[in-house]
Amino acid sequence: MNDLEWLAERLGGVLSGRGEWLACAESCTGGWVAQSITAIAGSSGWFDRGFVTYSNAAKVEMLGVPEATLARHGAVSEAVARAMAQGALAHSRADWTLAITGIAGPGGGSPEKPVGTVCFAWAGREAGCLAQTRVFSGERAAVREQSVRHALAGLLDLLAGADCQA
Repeated sequence: MNDLEWLAERLGGVLSGRGEWLACAESCTGGWVAQSITAIAGSSGWFDRGFVTYSNAAKVEMLGVPEATLARHGAVSEAVARAMAQGALAHSRADWTLAITGIAGPGGGSPEKPVGTVCFAWAGREAGCLAQTRVFSGERAAVREQSVRHALAGLLDLLAGADCQA
């Protein structure tokens, strides 16, 4: 079992113990969170669904991300990550969601948002929504893997009692 599956297994133990469900909304990770979760036997008891919304159109159509938010902030922004997480809540039966949108590279970066910039959001039906931005180093695969790890660990931290109010 790799470390991502280990994190997913821990997360599943917490969610199962609480009788709660998870959904994820992924852009730059392309379903890697969902893959890590579904590699765990029994994940069907706590993982509802994953949305891979790589294009802006998919973010709008599948998650209800407002086009104005995309235009104002760009796809790689905390505002869009929040909208993705909240959209995943609205379009699933999950109690918790996580969202990832970023620039994995090697191209696509800018001085304001360099390659490795990834925005995250975690939302709970009763807990509000928290967003963060991180800048990871390394090539595309490394940025994506670090993003999956951060998303899973971040939700575990929130479930352990950290404040997840907006």
